[in-house]
Amino acid sequence: MRMAFVMAFLAAAVVIAIGASPVYAQQESIPKSIAESVLDPLRYTQGDFLAAAEAMPAAKYEFAPSAGNCKGVRTFGEQVKHVACSNFAFFNEIEGKTPPSHCEKGGPAKAASKAELIKYLRDSFDYGNRIAATIDERNALACVEGPYAGPNTRLGIAVVAVWHIADHYGQIVEYLRMSGIVPPATQKYPLAVR
Repeated sequence: MRMAFVMAFLAAAVVIAIGASPVYAQQESIPKSIAESVLDPLRYTQGDFLAAAEAMPAAKYEFAPSAGNCKGVRTFGEQVKHVACSNFAFFNEIEGKTPPSHCEKGGPAKAASKAELIKYLRDSFDYGNRIAATIDERNALACVEGPYAGPNTRLGIAVVAVWHIADHYGQIVEYLRMSGIVPPATQKYPLAVR
């Protein structure tokens, strides 16, 4: 019963993510595979996150909000590093590899400057996209173990990866706005809706 609920939830999450994606709305056809269904919202979410990471000036990568209940929150750079590390972790789990440790603290990667963190982020997205492309009807429900999103299925971990990037995108948008920067994804809209 629990597994049926989890699978129904995951299927609904993928459908909602795909239906809400402007990338999907611009496609000429409906995705023809499980991999395409996951990759469309994954790439869309990655694009928004990467554009936001690139929009923040290097000097602001050490910025962390301090007003309100923000004690101990990650800096902007730590947010980027956390997402990159977690992305490697989720897709390592899908591959059956040992994921990097301590992604909640940024993991073992040495990336520190804006340029290094952007490269680490891009590499994690490229890797995740390669692995997500291998998800098909034969292996989508294969069990995956791991400390980050397991136990789960290959499809379930990929959906968690989309959710995780989107969750942190929402956080870094606030960092951008506090720094006087309109997030790139919303710059195309009139001032009244940005």
